[in-house]
Amino acid sequence: MEKRNPNMTFVSGAMDRTFSLRRKEIVEQEPHVNLVKNRWPALFLEHQVNCEFQRITMVYLKRTFLDAVERHTPKLLQMFRRRRAYFGEEMQTLLDSLDKQTSDISMHRRTVALRGLPLFLRDHGAEKILRTCLNTDPEEGYTKDVKMAIMTVVEDDVGASASLPHVEDHAIILEEIVVMHNICDLPNAFALFFGLLYALNFQYPKELKYTCEVIQKVFLGLGDDCSARVQSFKNKLLQ
Repeated sequence: MEKRNPNMTFVSGAMDRTFSLRRKEIVEQEPHVNLVKNRWPALFLEHQVNCEFQRITMVYLKRTFLDAVERHTPKLLQMFRRRRAYFGEEMQTLLDSLDKQTSDISMHRRTVALRGLPLFLRDHGAEKILRTCLNTDPEEGYTKDVKMAIMTVVEDDVGASASLPHVEDHAIILEEIVVMHNICDLPNAFALFFGLLYALNFQYPKELKYTCEVIQKVFLGLGDDCSARVQSFKNKLLQ
């Protein structure tokens, strides 16, 4: 039988007891992320992001989201391929990269499915949220003026293939601060980013408006009243 980490159990209990106070502060005072991080540092631990999301919505974030991504990836890729001519060079490059991947193909397919989703939904400006930097870039350079982002950190290796750079890390930036890093892959980073939006009472970024609506209403099953664009997408995905 797996033993519980006593420290994690203590933290979870403390976070459960202070949930109402924390939500009141965050919703009413709208503090800067740096203040929240100093006052509630556990809120930025992966386990507690999941717990906080469950406290708010009664849905277990990570398991539900990752299961949905796994389930929908084959159909998403099929939809992308069928209509790739409508979505420009970026979609074609994403799909071409599938043929070049030789390891961890299942994870790469899920990553392409998530990266292609904003393109398919025509979320203009998604590149402002889904960013990439080199592992040699200074932090102050890639966080400056960034309100929110999922950052993919790639190895600075001039000898590597430009189309398949080695991904070293994923991080989440909020209000110019790296609030989480050492995230294993893009699907997990997406889930944690979405969870933090809820935990911190942030509005969805306009650059990922429809993508976030799909995550909320299609992947996580939170709400049925979809916008016309998302309802059309949902019908295609589930048919």
